[in-house]
Amino acid sequence: MSLNFEQKKAIVEEVGAQIADAQAIIIADYRGLEVSKFTQLRAKTRESGIYFRVIKNSFVRRAVRNTPYSNLADQMVGPLVYGIGRDPVATAKVLHEFAKNNDKFVIKAGAMAGTVLSNKEVAALASLPSRDELLSRLMGTLQAPIAKFVRTLNEVPTSFVRGLAAIRDQK
Repeated sequence: MSLNFEQKKAIVEEVGAQIADAQAIIIADYRGLEVSKFTQLRAKTRESGIYFRVIKNSFVRRAVRNTPYSNLADQMVGPLVYGIGRDPVATAKVLHEFAKNNDKFVIKAGAMAGTVLSNKEVAALASLPSRDELLSRLMGTLQAPIAKFVRTLNEVPTSFVRGLAAIRDQK
């Protein structure tokens, strides 16, 4: 069943809205992938907040026109699935992990704000720590000097009490 003009326009607008909020777009070839595995991938992407959909390439080309992702239009050939996410590392991790375990799912390219990424660059992006992990590392780094200062201040009365206890034991 073919779509009428209004339905096509709605799809392009929906994809355009997702791209406007996106930090990364990753495209992959899915030929030969079993439906059950594809369903598992859809569930993982939904949990991670990734817009994941098989869309006609011409619709996506229209949606990325005049955006920082317009350079990706050259890679949009063949049956592709699009992963569009606000967190580039999370998007890359979910799709890269799935591609490692499934030969039929091949990441073709990606894009981040005007830069087209190759398959290897997407894999490198997936190896970075997640945003939450980076924030926790930053908090630990910021908290370390304060914790050390508090321990140092606490050591003065503790050593005084130990000295008094030693004198008491000696008498």
